[in-house]
Amino acid sequence: MTESTTATGTVTREKLMEDLKAVVNDAEELLKATANQTGEKIASVRAKAEESVKTAKARIAEEGKAVMEKAKSAAKSTDDFVRDQPWKAVGIGALAGFVVGLLISRR
Repeated sequence: MTESTTATGTVTREKLMEDLKAVVNDAEELLKATANQTGEKIASVRAKAEESVKTAKARIAEEGKAVMEKAKSAAKSTDDFVRDQPWKAVGIGALAGFVVGLLISRR
């Protein structure tokens, strides 16, 4: 997960992608709502907005592909580790379970 720090705190890549999708959806709704408006200025603004929406959708798709590739790579690495060192993987799992159990029992 990629994080960046801003003045308001930490923002994750997933949150940014959700926000971008919401903006694209809102822009599409605005374009549909103004479809019957006429005039040279409106037509110019609509064309710009449509191009921006297209570009944003393409970037969202590319980012989704990149995230999927990273997830597949991480899964493959984990699978390879578990297959190469099964007892170490079992030990890590047992330790993680123990820590979670401790945390839950403290409540």
